[in-house]
Amino acid sequence: MVFPPALSYMQFVDFVKIYVKAGDGGRGCISFRREKYVPRGGPDGGDGGKGGDVILRASSELNTLLDHRYQKTYKAKRGQHGKGSNMKGKDGEDLIIKVPVGTVIKDAETEELLADLDEEGKEFIVAKGGRGGLGNAHFATPTKQTPRFAQPGEPGEERWIILELKLIADVGLIGLPNAGKSTLISVISSARPKIADYPFTTLTPVLGVVKHRDNRSFVVADIPGLIEGAHRGAGLGHQFLRHVERTSMLLHLVDVSDYVNSNPVEDFEKIQSELRLYNPSLLKKTFAVVGTKTDLAFEGKRLMKLKSYCQEKNIDFFPISAVKQEGIEKLLDYLVEKVSRK
Repeated sequence: MVFPPALSYMQFVDFVKIYVKAGDGGRGCISFRREKYVPRGGPDGGDGGKGGDVILRASSELNTLLDHRYQKTYKAKRGQHGKGSNMKGKDGEDLIIKVPVGTVIKDAETEELLADLDEEGKEFIVAKGGRGGLGNAHFATPTKQTPRFAQPGEPGEERWIILELKLIADVGLIGLPNAGKSTLISVISSARPKIADYPFTTLTPVLGVVKHRDNRSFVVADIPGLIEGAHRGAGLGHQFLRHVERTSMLLHLVDVSDYVNSNPVEDFEKIQSELRLYNPSLLKKTFAVVGTKTDLAFEGKRLMKLKSYCQEKNIDFFPISAVKQEGIEKLLDYLVEKVSRK
């Protein structure tokens, strides 16, 4: 599977609601043979064609649901009607809708999970086309040799569905706003997210491909918008927590510079709490803690407090300065080893 270096160059959309309608079946034909020297020909009405299905197909060519924000309605072709001489109507053409790999399909009314298109080329028939009606040739009997009726085609299925995109990545970067996620991913990959010194700089998830020793590579996702209360919709977390579920492991980034007044351990535990409240199984993922901005940790008190906490809890800990690229190689060695075991 090939990932683009970043998603920040286009509008990122990971949640849409669309209407799909499969094709109706064609109606059966009422017809009788008209052959020379056969004054009373029997019925020869053909069957109607089947309506086209609506099929969703996962494609790595796409990385956002943007197209479906503007086109909300999708209808497959109907089957053609039957014809005389026992000619069956042509089946309606299936409508194939491409979606990014990692798209989850839900029924909009019941919120039932219909399919998870987590592999390239995986398909799901979200609406089945209607069956074509039988022509009058099927209804001839010894006592009713000239049936003047045929079946109508069945209507195709229709429904409103929800498409949710959950990014698939090896490593997910999480942390409070301004923890240094965007800076780190810009240093270790070719991704170029917007970087500034105010909260919610990154408004969309960003993917980056990291190539390390011996050309070994893995995919990193910068998952923004996590703050206290994210699980219930605070900040941007309710939009992006779903992406955490797809990652193989997590890196918790915590700012340890002297320019932050909060307790670094509490900062880490806030994010842990949000993951637990959103989906307790997320805490079972492999994770490590990264103390960022060590070049600005002049006294080092916050750095040592977080380091001591991780040692007590037996949590892998890596102090880094992405700006000065200190500690980066050691961190990447660790990530390559962990990802290769998955």
